[in-house]
Amino acid sequence: MAARRTARVVPAEVPVAMTFDRVTFAVMMASPQDLEDFCTGFAISEEIVKTPAEILSLSIETVPAGIECRMELTPARRDALDARRRRMAGPVGCGLCGIDSLVAADRALPVVESTLTISAAAVAEALAAMPALQLLNAETRGVHAAGFFTPADKKLVLREDVGRHNALDKVIGAAARAGTAASQGIVVMTSRVSVELVQKTAIFGSPVIAAVSVPTGRAIAAAQAAGITLIAVGRSDGFEIFTGAARIAL
Repeated sequence: MAARRTARVVPAEVPVAMTFDRVTFAVMMASPQDLEDFCTGFAISEEIVKTPAEILSLSIETVPAGIECRMELTPARRDALDARRRRMAGPVGCGLCGIDSLVAADRALPVVESTLTISAAAVAEALAAMPALQLLNAETRGVHAAGFFTPADKKLVLREDVGRHNALDKVIGAAARAGTAASQGIVVMTSRVSVELVQKTAIFGSPVIAAVSVPTGRAIAAAQAAGITLIAVGRSDGFEIFTGAARIAL
C-alpha cells in the first residue's frame, strides 16, 4: 500500500455559551452555523421560553474562548429562569440541560395534541429529500442533520450540526422564527433516536419524529407517553413504525 498526501475538509466544532440576561446557562459544543436558530430552538426545547416573542433581544458575539449567544428575556421568563437556576445543583453541558437529579432526567412531557395525518409516501419523501440539502455534510461527511417537513406544502427546512441535539434545536428555532405551526409538520433526523430528541420534539409540539437509524428503548417509551408517532430505520425500501401508527396512512 502506497502513502499519499491528501486534503480533507473537517467540520468545525466551537464552544457556544447560551446566556440569558448575561448569565450563562449552558455551554454547547456546536457547528458555528445558523446560531440565531440554535439559540432560539435551545431556549424553546429547554422550556426557558415558549415562543420567540419572549426573547426580547438576541445577539451572537465572538469572544476569545468561543461564541456567546446573548439573549434578553421578558420579565416573566427571566423570573422563572432565576427560580430554576436556584434549583440547579451546578453547571451543565450537552444533552439534558438544566437538571440536577436522575429523576429530572425522566421529566414529564406534554402530550402532543395534533390532528395531523401523513401518508407513508410523504414520510419517505421527506427522508429522501434530506441528503440534497446537507451541504455541510457533503463537504465533511461528519455532521448530523435535522429537518422539519410540512406535508401541506411539501416544504423541508433543514439544519446541520456536529451534534444531533444541536441540529434539532436549530431546526426548531428556524420553524419557530418563521411562525410555522409545529403541530402541522414532522421532525426528520439523520441519526438514531435518543430520548432527548423525543423530549425536544414533544416540547416543540410536533406529532411525528422520523429517522434513518434505530431508536433507543427509552425513546420509544417517551414517544408513547407523549403521544408522538416514532418512525425509524428509514430506508429507500421503507421504514418501521414504533409508536402512533394511526397517524400514518399506509
